[in-house]
Amino acid sequence: MSKLTQEEVAFYKENGYLLYHKPLFSPEKLQGLTELFEEQLAQKGKKLSDELDTPHFREERLLDYLLSEEVLDLVEPIVGPNIGLWSSHFICKDPYIGRATPWHEDSAYWKGRVSSFHNIVTVWLAIDPSNRENGCMRVIPGTHANGFSEYEPVDRSSNLFGSRIKQVDESKAVYFELKRGECSLHDSRIVHGAEPNKSPYRRCGYTMRYFSTDIQLNPEKNQNFKVWLARGKDLAGNAYANV
Repeated sequence: MSKLTQEEVAFYKENGYLLYHKPLFSPEKLQGLTELFEEQLAQKGKKLSDELDTPHFREERLLDYLLSEEVLDLVEPIVGPNIGLWSSHFICKDPYIGRATPWHEDSAYWKGRVSSFHNIVTVWLAIDPSNRENGCMRVIPGTHANGFSEYEPVDRSSNLFGSRIKQVDESKAVYFELKRGECSLHDSRIVHGAEPNKSPYRRCGYTMRYFSTDIQLNPEKNQNFKVWLARGKDLAGNAYANV
């Protein structure tokens, strides 16, 4: 059952993002996800809190969320009925020291790994309240139609990535302010980032990424990387962890 109206889907297609100001999961289910995140955080060792990538490879209980009807009903109006789970990532910016996320396009880091970036969507779920004070995500609307940008190096000690887009008109930025349990959706090609967290409040989100299964994955560039068939059927001959 679609969770989005035709108007919301049209807005997403035109702008490359959508804010979903409704609870994605029940309070009980959200609490369960929060506890799984806290477990991952406790096990991270020397890793920084923003480096908890593909935690579902290690913790299969996260698949109960990633493959849930609640999420897939939100994604299907965007990418269609045949959906693959691409990845997930806990992004936690600790109080005062949470690093900036430089301006980037997700697609720029996946060059050569997939045949197309047209129907890849990220659901960004707020585990903590996310606002301008604690470094919420921000996007430049409409940039998902611009192709790849030009990048330059940045200091990794204060940035989540080692590069950023050279020229961005920050006056056009839209800030994704979300309450706990709300989420946003954004296109893999849109220019986005986040300022550092200089507040006393933690900012944790869980990104859940999905693709239309007519997109073909390059096995040579995705070695030891697992994807799941989340809904519908495979259309491109991909190998899935659950098929």
